[in-house]
Amino acid sequence: MQSSRARLAVLVVLSTVIWFMPVPDGLSLEAWQMMTIFVATVLGLIIAPLPLGAMAMIGLTATTLTGLLPIRTALSGFSHPTIWMIAAAFFISRGFIQTGFGRRVGYLFISKLGHSSLGLAYGLVLTDLLFAPATPSTTARCGGIISPLFRSVAEAYDSTPEKGTENKIGAFLVQCIFQCNAITCAMFLTSMAGNPLAANFAAEQGVEISWAGWALAAIVPGLVCLAVIPLVMYKFFPPELKRTPEMRQMARDELKQMGAMSKAEWLIAATFVGMVTLWVFGPVLSLHATVTALAGLVFLLVTGTIQWDDILKEKEAWHTIVWFAVLVMMAGQLNSLGFINWFGDQVGASMAGFGWIVTLAILLLVYFYSHYLMASAMAHISAMYSAFLAIAIGAGAPPMLAAIVLGMFSNLYMSTTHYSSGPAPILFGAGYMSLKQWWKIGFLFTLVVIPVFMVIGGAWWKLIGLW
Repeated sequence: MQSSRARLAVLVVLSTVIWFMPVPDGLSLEAWQMMTIFVATVLGLIIAPLPLGAMAMIGLTATTLTGLLPIRTALSGFSHPTIWMIAAAFFISRGFIQTGFGRRVGYLFISKLGHSSLGLAYGLVLTDLLFAPATPSTTARCGGIISPLFRSVAEAYDSTPEKGTENKIGAFLVQCIFQCNAITCAMFLTSMAGNPLAANFAAEQGVEISWAGWALAAIVPGLVCLAVIPLVMYKFFPPELKRTPEMRQMARDELKQMGAMSKAEWLIAATFVGMVTLWVFGPVLSLHATVTALAGLVFLLVTGTIQWDDILKEKEAWHTIVWFAVLVMMAGQLNSLGFINWFGDQVGASMAGFGWIVTLAILLLVYFYSHYLMASAMAHISAMYSAFLAIAIGAGAPPMLAAIVLGMFSNLYMSTTHYSSGPAPILFGAGYMSLKQWWKIGFLFTLVVIPVFMVIGGAWWKLIGLW
């Protein structure tokens, strides 16, 4: 409690100092004051003297108490379509867990690929990939679907930290899952809660990212990484156990015990396929992505697949709605007051002469490795995405390319530390690797993932006309 109060006091003092600093040339007083409240809110999300939602509400209230915004404008973020698209996807993802459909798909992959430890890794990764488009909560995806599957496999081979047998297969699988989860998050607009936030920040600067556009740009470098990461892990950090023929039979036994797919599972599967289809063809059908998500949610409610009480209990979703709405509102105000363009021009001028390709590469590397200082991907996006996008566009980078690539990197950095994302403490907390090993592997794989996205991804983005 004392630590939280100290951090809150530091935040108040720092905000007060910035508030009364001289306003830089080219900025209005209102823009400077809005920037101060935004920075204080984001810093609050990072150092967390209070929960994210509480810090966001403090920021929202500050915009009205200081006279910067009328209350109607301050609350406008809650009516933003992106907020409700991500909320609906959160609610729907609960159905994958409750009905057992996620576990069934995982065992199906294991029954086909589980003849070896490498095959098991690919089975778990493919399960993550399949559910990523409709599961924005990476914590729910890893904690509710992938982690239980991984633990059952490891324990079946008596690979546990308690017995000192973690290297038998568990340590290998847990890092494959962790590293690849960052990739699956980067592949779809709806596979991580922060992606729609990044897309909204891009829209504030005139760049409209579609679901299909993001997926098309990410598909090649994403699939290459998903194919390469388990192979590299198997080569340099191999499990002691190589062959696992029993796993295929174990998975078949589990599927047999589960029986035929229930009506609820069929409805979840149909909803999933329908939503992804409409997200892909939405622009052609003039159907907003949020309408698709809400239609999927309503379908599941009407059919009784999920209950309204299930939605009310989805704390992470309601928590996200609050802080997400406040940040969307603040970002919009910063843009309308001219702060984003001013900041981009100032920093862009200092990088003049590098060329947009070098400038974008530098920005991506700084953006990625600065996540070692962050404990939240959403706070990171809130703090840096808009500014870095403005700088890249100011340097001459194609706006759509810069917006999507920065969005992808907003996920890739989640594979670094034991606090880098929601799944990180879940997987690290299983105890299969020491902190030193976790950080070492996290850093080494940045030397694999970043070149794949920059080189192979760069060639693919050239081919599809992003630059």
